[in-house]
Amino acid sequence: MIWLIPPYAVRVVTAGAKTVPIADPAHTIVGDVGDPTAQAWLVGWGGHALTHGLRGLWDTNAFYPDTYGLALNDSLLGYAPAGLIGAGVVGAVLRYNILFVLAFALAFLGGYALLRQLGANKVAAAVAGAALAYAPWRYGHAGHLNILSTGGITLALAMLARGHGLSFTRGYLAERVRPGWAFAGWLVAAWQVSLGFGVGLGFVYVLAALCLITLIAWLIHRPRLSLRLIVGDLIGGLVFTAVTGYFAYAYKHVRELNPDVTRDWDYVAYFSPTLRGLLVAPQSSLPWGTLHNDARTALGGVPTEKVLLCGYALYLLAFAGLFLSRWSPVQRLLLLFGVVVGVMFALGTNGPIYRLLYLYVPGFDGSRTPGRLILWPTLCLAILAAGLVTHLAEVARRGAKPKWSVGAARLLTVPLLVLVLAEGLPDLDHPQTPAKPAAMALASAHAPIMVLPSDDGIDLHVLLWSTDGFPAMVNGAASYTTPNRQAIRDVMATFPSEPALDRLHQLGIRSVVLLRNRVQGTPYEPLLNIPDVPGITRHDVGPDVVYTIDTNTK
Repeated sequence: MIWLIPPYAVRVVTAGAKTVPIADPAHTIVGDVGDPTAQAWLVGWGGHALTHGLRGLWDTNAFYPDTYGLALNDSLLGYAPAGLIGAGVVGAVLRYNILFVLAFALAFLGGYALLRQLGANKVAAAVAGAALAYAPWRYGHAGHLNILSTGGITLALAMLARGHGLSFTRGYLAERVRPGWAFAGWLVAAWQVSLGFGVGLGFVYVLAALCLITLIAWLIHRPRLSLRLIVGDLIGGLVFTAVTGYFAYAYKHVRELNPDVTRDWDYVAYFSPTLRGLLVAPQSSLPWGTLHNDARTALGGVPTEKVLLCGYALYLLAFAGLFLSRWSPVQRLLLLFGVVVGVMFALGTNGPIYRLLYLYVPGFDGSRTPGRLILWPTLCLAILAAGLVTHLAEVARRGAKPKWSVGAARLLTVPLLVLVLAEGLPDLDHPQTPAKPAAMALASAHAPIMVLPSDDGIDLHVLLWSTDGFPAMVNGAASYTTPNRQAIRDVMATFPSEPALDRLHQLGIRSVVLLRNRVQGTPYEPLLNIPDVPGITRHDVGPDVVYTIDTNTK
């Protein structure tokens, strides 16, 4: 069966275990204690919303009183079922670490399945899967589970290709059509989109382009299609379209509420990579991280969004695959075209054609990081590399005696898999997650609450702490800070001034939590020693302070 995964491929998948905290996965988190803590909250919030009939799903417990706060980030809603497992901060952290590893495993399996369907042999498919799962640029997004979760893309493409009887080596074969696989492919594609538009937006347009190409090919050749396949495509396509439209509406609604969420051209330029980025690895790449310190500094801006190294080994294999390959010359030229166009898009403002996406393709004017489109050149490179490895295996089999043919093929090709895996080794940190302050317990602070100090760095941690009960709170951190939330932060810098108290009363805030270990050097430090203020009751909870707002004073 084409989906059979050999034992060594399973071992390749389990290589992803090197990315998980080993010592204490319930109290340490992969990468850093910034964005991962917020993403752990996102998964937890999805599970919480499921248990409450999706009530308030898009508004969330955070960003109060703003609405549609969930759409300020990639929602990761596809992971919501995992949010039903475990509870509180410990459950959120452990759950996140498990999903982090599974994201790499699915990226490998999706790539493996796609290449097997296209016609690559098992080792070649494993090379492609490893290149897609462990490409060095991916570790620059160690804190972005939404960007690392790409396995659904290749798995959906593999299922759709299998369902429609398509491959590179055999073309279209009506007897190999499997309508059930086609329908399942649409469902997986819809699940991928439900994780967010960070990588999902590009996938939607690529899938639409592939559908258009397939339709044109059918109109030219008019092969006979089974009724079951047509029905499966129609129902599956409608599900995919409905899910995409559902999320598009949410993001569109946020743009209507906050017109400034659209990224201007200069803002996109700040995050746009250069061609040099294709040769630079992130700090967390074990083979290249330290060696590329100076190169990353030279990139300027935000290096994590500008390092695009797909792997030197992958570059060499793909280049050789242009000349020696199981794929046809036309297929190789199309893959080369995909690499070139994909790279030009990934360069953003430093490339010649990204402006076309920015101006004319809905959704891209809200994206700040063109470099994430490097996923698509990586896929084309992986397919080219797999074509080479499959060809080398066939040559080795033909040149060896029959009883040695399998061994000869593996002797020639398995080292190439090892080379790709070795270059994909990470060096990830696993820092301790910040402990939840006792003052945030519901028995101490009555919701809605506001935690001070409040900025995007601190609020990332507050989001994680809020997974214990999900109290309504003003705090929240996202890729975009709404004017309303910034205005609240600004006036609260004068707390407990009259304007600050007026604002709290207007919002119906019942408690303000002051974190002692975060106030040093901030406007809130004097609050630790001031006497009681009319309309406010102070309680010391451990090292922190809870101010209960008297709702009867206004």
